[in-house]
Parts: sequence; structure tokens; C-alpha cells
Amino acid sequence: MRFATRWFGLRRDLGEQYSPLYFLASLGNGGMAVAFFIWLNFLVPHPKNPIVTFDVIAAFLPTVAAPIQALILGAMAAIVFFAVRHLRLLAWNIREYLAFRKTSAFARLRQSNAEFTLMGLPLALTMTVNMAFAAGAVLTPGLWNVVEYLFPVAMAAFLTLGIWQGRLFLGFMGRVIARAEFDCAHNNSLSQMKAALAFAMVAVGFAAPAAMSTNAVTTTASIVGALFFGTVAMLLFLIQFVLGFRAMLNHGIHVEHAVSLWTPLPILTVIGVMGIRVSKGLAFLFETPAAGQSLVALRNTSSPALMLTWTTIILAAQLILGFLGYAVMKRVDFFKTYVGGNERSPGAYALVCPGTGVFVFGMFFLHTGLVQTGLLERFSLPYFLLLALFVPAQIYAIVTMFRLDSKLLCPAKLEAPSAEAATA
Repeated sequence: MRFATRWFGLRRDLGEQYSPLYFLASLGNGGMAVAFFIWLNFLVPHPKNPIVTFDVIAAFLPTVAAPIQALILGAMAAIVFFAVRHLRLLAWNIREYLAFRKTSAFARLRQSNAEFTLMGLPLALTMTVNMAFAAGAVLTPGLWNVVEYLFPVAMAAFLTLGIWQGRLFLGFMGRVIARAEFDCAHNNSLSQMKAALAFAMVAVGFAAPAAMSTNAVTTTASIVGALFFGTVAMLLFLIQFVLGFRAMLNHGIHVEHAVSLWTPLPILTVIGVMGIRVSKGLAFLFETPAAGQSLVALRNTSSPALMLTWTTIILAAQLILGFLGYAVMKRVDFFKTYVGGNERSPGAYALVCPGTGVFVFGMFFLHTGLVQTGLLERFSLPYFLLLALFVPAQIYAIVTMFRLDSKLLCPAKLEAPSAEAATA
């Protein structure tokens, strides 16, 4: 029983030690479930469907060798595993968050730069909707037959979450601007960018029907919603990027928040995927299929020059910011201190999403930017060499996730995070 509690239990009743940044643990698991869906989506052929589905997998499995079958079934099992972990940590976070709201630490948080972290709950719920759609597609027989009815429901959910996030963010910005209560000197990181990530997650979810629906009204609503929330995300991205770097250049990086230098990576991933989905939706609305060409083929072969350019720019920006963030975190010993060392900070969970994000968009670069444009042959030697460059990012994210779980969430390991972490 003690062993089970140590490895599978979660610390309870954190009280003032809790931070909304713990929602990043749930977010990371949801993102990992989606990452394994990406494996299936790009490696299992589905020429008649815009995404891989359970029925496609069921028909494909008998046609391949046993090792390939094992890999496919392993990816499906991983989706279930990380989806369950996401939901478990989401429930745990909601319980702890409701108790945290009754403490004086919550009142202090509402008057600090860290008020934006309250967007952690709707951000995690946005991942829940995205993850549920991906997991449902590959785990539920016949789901694709009713998908057109699910698209409006999903968009309504994303709209609700986007409005919720907007209310929280406008409350925060209204306070700090009206009362001049934003502490610029202590904004020496990119922590505030998590607000941009929240809106970007809504945008990419909104964009999904644009890439898949055969209904013009649904596709149009999807494109408009995605572009609206994507514009909000990019405006916040630019503002917070400039303000954060200005403060860092003046005061140096806040060591505990140095991980925030990698926050742009998942933002760029979801904005990049949103752009691809919107492009496919525009192709459906405004381009004429060639003789005998399916809608899936039309969407996949539209604007090859744009797809190569877009995916390359996004990936290049991720790599540049990724190397910069690594150099700074290495210089301030962030990994030794907050991952391998004794210091505990829930903000360290922000290491997981960048690794997942780079892997996911690397797959989009490989397949949407190179394979679908005819520049690279699928399953050729150069294909596997390029694929091998992105896999370590996913492995790193998984290993880091479990190390942080052991350090921050398991009852036998958890100690109080620093006071700064609680209000990061």
C-alpha cells in the first residue's frame, strides 16, 4: 500500500502551497496524448479521411507486419495512458484550486503580476477538448460518421473557454493598467506569455473543423473563430515578448522563471498548426478540385509553396528561441536546480510543453512542408533521418514529466515550493 501511494498517489490539501501553475502538469499530459495521435495521423495512411480514425486503423492493421502492428497499438495505448493522466491531474488541480481560493495566498495572487496564472484552469480545459477529439477519433468506432454534428459542439466549447479566458485576462489587464499595479522590474521573464498560449490553444481548436468539415457554414465559422483568437494570441505574444525581454535585459533573468524562455515554443506550434488548418479550410471554400480529386487531396495539395514557407518559418523560430532558452537556463543552472536538484517549483512543468510542441510541429514540417508538397518521399532514408531529429524532443518531455511528478506530486517527495513559485 505504501508503494502504491508513493508512486501513484497525489499529495492532497496543499492549501497556500498550491499554485495554478500546477495546471501545467495536466496540460503536459494532454499534449503528450495528442503527440501520440500525431504519430498515428502521419504514419497510418488515410487517403479518404482528413485524419486517422479507429476504422482506418482497424482496416490497416491486418495489412502490415507484426512489429508495425505493435507500434500502432502501442501509440493507441499511450494515448489512453496520457489522456487518463491528464484527466486525473485536472481533477486533482480543480480540487486543490477550489481550496486554494479560500486562502490569503489567493488574495495576494490576485493583486500581483501572477494573477494571469488563474487562466491555467480554462487553458487545461481547452487541452481537454482538443485531446478528447483526437483520442475519440482513434479509439471510438464509427465516430467519423457523426463528426459533422460534433464540430459545432466543439466550437461552442472553445468559444465558451475563450470568453472565460478573455474575462480573466481583461480583469487582470484592467487592474494593472488602471491602477499602475504591474511590476515591470519583476517581469524579467516570459511568464506572462502563458496568457498568449491560452488564447492560441483556443485558436487551434477552433481551426480543426476548417481542415476537416465538408460543410461550408461550419468551415467558415471555424476559420473566423480561429483567426479571431489567433490574432488575440499573436498580439499578446508580441507585447509580452517585447516587455519581457526589455525587463530581462535591464534586470537579468528571474532564475526560477527562466523556463518561461521556452513558452514561445508551444505557442508557435499551435499557431503554426492553426495556420495550416485555416489554409486547408480556405482551399475547401475557394479552390476548385481537379477532375476526380477528393476534398482530402485538394486540402493536402493546396498552396505547396505556402506550406513549405510557413512550416519552415515556424520551425526556425522554435529552434532559435529553443537554443537561446537552453543557453540561458544552462547558464543559470535551472536544470540542475529545479529538475535534478532540491529546489521545487511547479513552474518547471513548463519544460514539458516545449518538448512536445517541437516534436509535434517537427512532424508537421516533415509531412505538410515536405512530404505533401512532393519534396520528400515518405519512408525514404532522408525521411527517417529527419524524423530522428524530432523524436528526442518527445522523449525528453516524457522523462522530464515523470521526474517532476516524482519531485512535486508524489506524497513522499513533495515539500513546499518556494514562496516565489506559489506566485510565479
